[in-house]
Amino acid sequence: MDIHVGDVLELKKPHPCGSRQWQVLRVGMDFKLRCAGCGHELMLPRSKAEKAVKKIIPREEADT
Repeated sequence: MDIHVGDVLELKKPHPCGSRQWQVLRVGMDFKLRCAGCGHELMLPRSKAEKAVKKIIPREEADT
C-alpha cells in the first residue's frame, strides 16, 4: 500500500467516538494515527493497519 504522512485513512471498523477516519502522522514499521473525530492518537503495526484500511484519501483531496 502507498500510504504517506498527511493522508486520511477510512478504516473498516469505527472508533468508539463514531468516526472511521484517521489522519496519518507517522509511517514506518508502525503507523501513528490520529482520530478525526476525537483526536485520540495511537500506534498501530503496519500489518494490522493495512488490513484495517477500507479507503485511502490522499492529502491533496483531504485538504479541499
